[in-house]
Amino acid sequence: MKHIPLLYTLLLGVAVLLFFGLAYPHHLHYQEQYQLFLFDSTYVGDIVKHPGGVADLLGRFCTQFFLFAWVGALIIALLLMSVQLLVLRLANYGWLYGLSFVPSFLLWFFLLDENALLGGVWAVLLTLLAINGYLLLPKGWGRRVAILIVIPILYWMVGPALGGSHYYRYPHVTPYILYAAWLSAVILPLLIRVCCKWVNASHLSPFISHLIPLLVFIVMGTFVWKNANFKAEKVMQYDFMARHQQWNRILETINAEKPNNQIGVTVQNLALGMRGLLVDHLFEYHQNGIAGLLPDVKRDATSPLPTAEAFYQLGMINMAQRTIFEAQESILDFQKSGRCYKRLAQTNLINGNYEVSRKYLLALQKTLFYREWANETLPLLENEEAIAKHPEYGRLRQLAYTKDLGDFYFGDHITPQMLEDLFFRNTENRLAYEYLVAYYMLTGDRDGYAKLQRRLNEVKNEK
Repeated sequence: MKHIPLLYTLLLGVAVLLFFGLAYPHHLHYQEQYQLFLFDSTYVGDIVKHPGGVADLLGRFCTQFFLFAWVGALIIALLLMSVQLLVLRLANYGWLYGLSFVPSFLLWFFLLDENALLGGVWAVLLTLLAINGYLLLPKGWGRRVAILIVIPILYWMVGPALGGSHYYRYPHVTPYILYAAWLSAVILPLLIRVCCKWVNASHLSPFISHLIPLLVFIVMGTFVWKNANFKAEKVMQYDFMARHQQWNRILETINAEKPNNQIGVTVQNLALGMRGLLVDHLFEYHQNGIAGLLPDVKRDATSPLPTAEAFYQLGMINMAQRTIFEAQESILDFQKSGRCYKRLAQTNLINGNYEVSRKYLLALQKTLFYREWANETLPLLENEEAIAKHPEYGRLRQLAYTKDLGDFYFGDHITPQMLEDLFFRNTENRLAYEYLVAYYMLTGDRDGYAKLQRRLNEVKNEK
């Protein structure tokens, strides 16, 4: 009897792995980019000193691996399998063992929300480990003493009844589905034990005990799938591809399914521009007016990032730097971002602000997956010759505004004059030309386009 539930446990793990690995990978990337886990005693101490700090720390530690979607999917699968096995052990198996999967499915549902943090899952798991450990102790004074010791430790590890400070990205929002998962993990084992005492399993058909987990899988699995936000997943995919400058992959994606959302259109046009296709193929794709080129920067942590990538590739380094910085400061739970730290190190390096760049690079040295990049970049500081030869930083330094001109443009709204000044500073800036012509095409400004061509001819004649 004990081997059959383990097969269902394995089935749960495979389902979770495939879901997050194939259908929801960019939600994992999204989670990773909005934290900066540091292997630093001060950083760790600041987390664990709060109630629920241990669960929070474990959640953050695991989240850094979400940079690789399949690794993140495997971590989530193992955590949900562990929760189910601990609930099953508390329930002492029995013919109602299928109900032991309910808490794991509720946690799965919780993780569908991009603002749900992995610390909440760890809080449930640590609570179940404590209860199982307590029940292993012999009855008597040992258990009473253990209660006095375990309760304050558990309070420090998971917070007051899961009331930790970092289980959801909105600090003042209560994730009720997390409470439901925790309560079900405690109540269902008691229910299973009571029901198994009342109803003798020998009087039931073995088919009943196998039917229950199948029903749980079908009902809860359908509930999870129906509530998955695949629209947000698609938006996150475009942002992920822009982050990693996967221009060819973006073109393949938009040719298969043209985006119709703000971030998707921004990334689409950037990829077309990077491949020199924007002007010729602009109206073959859905457009959102001039907002699809360089949208006005909003005060949130998500939408400015693709726009900042466009600023960066255009050579508008100061604009990119300010946009990235403000996006990081808008992270709802006040964390720092590995993605933003890396880009801030790059923009300051290009601008020659080497000490500021060094600050970000030294922080990234304390991470697991950004350390190698930071070590490779640190020698570039104050090495003008090496920067000039660098295929990315040297090129962008040549394309960028002069410092005075870059400081002058402080508004969020991009004008054709700004793009024109950027282009004529360096007429090899093909992307600036593509964006400028696209701007005139989207606004129907024929006079502006004609003026641009006349000025361009004058520049060619002067050469």
